[in-house]
Amino acid sequence: MVKISVIAKKAWSLRKSIVVCFGPLVLLPILFTAPPKEGRCLYVILLMVIYWCTEALPIAVTSLLPICLFPLLGVLPSTKVCPQYFLDTNALFMSGLIMALAIEEWNLHRRIALSVLLFVGASPPMLILGMMITTACLSMWLSNTASTAMMMPIASAVLQSLFGSMEVSLESTKLKDAIDGLDHKDNALKEPLPNEESCFISDDSSHPQTPETDVNFTLVQQKEKEKENQKRLWKGFLISIPYSASIGGTATLTGTTPNLILLGQLKTYFPDCDMVNFASWFMFSCPLAILFLFIGWLWLSFLYGGLNPRLWSKKGSTNTESQARVRAAIKSDYEKLGPLTFAEAAVSVFFFFFAVLLFTRDPKFIPGWSKFFQKGYVSDAVTAISFVIALCFFPSQKPSLKWWFSPKASGITNPPLLSWKKIQLNLPWNVVLLLGGGYAIAKGCEASGLSVWFGNQLHPVANLEPTIAAVLIFLVISCFTEFASNTATIVIMLPIMSELAMHLKVNPLYLMVPGTIVGSYAFMLPISTPPNSIAFATGHLKVKDMVKTGIVMNIMGILLLLLAINTWGQYVFELSTYPDWAKIHTKGIQNVTMIPVNGTV
Repeated sequence: MVKISVIAKKAWSLRKSIVVCFGPLVLLPILFTAPPKEGRCLYVILLMVIYWCTEALPIAVTSLLPICLFPLLGVLPSTKVCPQYFLDTNALFMSGLIMALAIEEWNLHRRIALSVLLFVGASPPMLILGMMITTACLSMWLSNTASTAMMMPIASAVLQSLFGSMEVSLESTKLKDAIDGLDHKDNALKEPLPNEESCFISDDSSHPQTPETDVNFTLVQQKEKEKENQKRLWKGFLISIPYSASIGGTATLTGTTPNLILLGQLKTYFPDCDMVNFASWFMFSCPLAILFLFIGWLWLSFLYGGLNPRLWSKKGSTNTESQARVRAAIKSDYEKLGPLTFAEAAVSVFFFFFAVLLFTRDPKFIPGWSKFFQKGYVSDAVTAISFVIALCFFPSQKPSLKWWFSPKASGITNPPLLSWKKIQLNLPWNVVLLLGGGYAIAKGCEASGLSVWFGNQLHPVANLEPTIAAVLIFLVISCFTEFASNTATIVIMLPIMSELAMHLKVNPLYLMVPGTIVGSYAFMLPISTPPNSIAFATGHLKVKDMVKTGIVMNIMGILLLLLAINTWGQYVFELSTYPDWAKIHTKGIQNVTMIPVNGTV
């Protein structure tokens, strides 16, 4: 028995190696049951999914598998696989991350967060709203994980000021005196003090209770109830941060990796589709994110007590004192930042023009500035990389003419706003490779015909109403992304959604855009997203708290997506018609599928 347990422990310690070695063997039947080329591509994709979900290999290493497996299995030559790892979309994503590094370098994110918290007020519901707004705004430009990690210390400081290490503040001196003066009859709730008689309250009528005991018993019950209410509020503060980070990341094209996966796959499957860019995505997703944030705030505040008037208006003086402490703490932290520095102002200006130029390149409803250049030559990556170059040489201190003529001035030049060393050390290169792996999979699906094969399996659902098909797709993605990476989920599901849309004869964006967004709506489990894990690691949240809160958030997210894609999404992406770029792709597929049968097109 001992030997078996020892062997089991050894095997468990080698579980990742076992998955790496036996994963390819388990999937071998696919090579013999599926069509030849499609089966080889599917084999590689499922192998990557297993490695991604189990993390048997580092995520970035798994993302590199197409470079060796696609050529070896005859799916795609290496000269076509390797370029997928640095498309212009990758450059746009990398530039967004570098811009976020500049914001972090000069602590601009903290100034923004504290400013918002000072503006919204110090009552618990408004503080939750302030944290959600701040986190969402940061995650629009920074990664969701970084935004959550930045906001957690601020949330903890606010909670400490409000509750004081989650200890219950007694409501008044009278309550203090009453609890301190509990006699021996109350030791069913409290241990007896030294020199007290060992008498215990029971339900037996032989121990009658005095009116004073009843009052004290009621006060202690109030104390326990207040403590539970404070615990609930503490949970509400913490859980609001990862949820708002996930929502905010969907508002911009560079906010989270799945958004850019969609953009890259559209360029692979539908090269003539130009409907999705930074401006059009923002016009669709930002109103959706704002609406979801507001409804999510109402749900969290209701569930965790922040909007319960009995908790925060009944004892006005105590609440006023708590809120005053919170406001003083936030103001103190803000004052420690000092006045706005030259570097902070410079980064703010760069960030402002970065956003403006991305929005106005090709906003669709009016001519953008890209019209001044040769058509098809300027993309969002051009704007983004230009600002990265500017950050790496623009000085971080205010230039002065005195420096040129003063012999006492230092001969050392001002450091730039962002150094390459900082970029090299802090840029998440693994995410860049992950994005490239997603594009390589999309290219392999197209070249091998796997996307067409997927489409042929979808005939049974071709007669469904588009809205019903959308609901089914959203539910599948929502369930899958709770247990797997949202990037891996979207990489797998986008080809299926595009083929399903063409079978339904609807604009592929009708399924692909909201399907991509719902992949980020993973609220139920700590393992669903890194932000969820960060909040859970504080120790104040339980799995049942996240499940209870998250399942309603998931349902609300799907319903809001259906509302958005059937209202203003129809105008933003021109969804009312079946587009020419989809018809061209459909004809190309028909031509490809006719060749093996007839020999001619």
